[in-house]
Amino acid sequence: MTLRKDLHEANRASWNEATRSHNAHKREQAAFLRAGGSTLFPEELALLGEVRGLRVLHPQCNSGQDTLSLAARGALVTGVDISDEAIAFATRLAADSGLAAEWVRADVLEWLPEAAARGLRFERVFCSYGVAGWLSDLDLWARGIHGVLAPGGHFVYVEVHPLVWSFDEQFRASKDPYFAPGHVFVEPVGDYVAKSGELLAPSGFIASAEPQVNPHPAHSFQWTLGDIVTAIASSGLVVERLEEYPFLNGMRSIPSLVEREGRRLYPPQGVASLPLMFGLRARRPG
Repeated sequence: MTLRKDLHEANRASWNEATRSHNAHKREQAAFLRAGGSTLFPEELALLGEVRGLRVLHPQCNSGQDTLSLAARGALVTGVDISDEAIAFATRLAADSGLAAEWVRADVLEWLPEAAARGLRFERVFCSYGVAGWLSDLDLWARGIHGVLAPGGHFVYVEVHPLVWSFDEQFRASKDPYFAPGHVFVEPVGDYVAKSGELLAPSGFIASAEPQVNPHPAHSFQWTLGDIVTAIASSGLVVERLEEYPFLNGMRSIPSLVEREGRRLYPPQGVASLPLMFGLRARRPG
């Protein structure tokens, strides 16, 4: 596909609404970060490696909790997100937690090539959970990441496995098709924090009295794992590691997922072990 700025802008409104709902469920986030709390999972940290003193870019950073968790580990962080609400919240959260970060409100598909043209370079680019599905052009995204990586720098990406979206609430493969080239799915960004509870609110969870309704439709794209890895490799990045995990970190995308240690969610008994998440590390040669 090609860049669909019109759909991205529609998504911006949906994410603004959803972000307000998501953060309303999370208690005392700044205090949590000030006390040394982190929203990062072990799989992300293992792929990232040591980040102290490194320039780290976090595209599609949402409200900045993971970005600031990287800042707490000594990284020099920049977070970019299309949502006005997310960047405004991240700015307040950084000030209240005493953690330094730079924030940019922009569509990453437009910002990445502009940043590369200005000579901005990072030793790490980090993306996680809910990334590719919101991008209308994977090749433009991957080339943009290549452009802002310093030679020898690494791109780290941890994501919900795209196969997950094919399963309904009863864990039957009867929802969205896995292979759906060019198809755009239309549905508001949901309140997945409400469904996940403390799994996505380690600072403390606040339940809402009534379900939050998002009036703004969002548009998403079903890219396969092959689509994603091929776009990254075709950009000139060298894929060094690709992991698939039989669990999902934090997000209860399917109600019947079973929580185990470490805020990990697994398929229920009687369902075959399946990849629910993947992690990737790629290097820019140089």
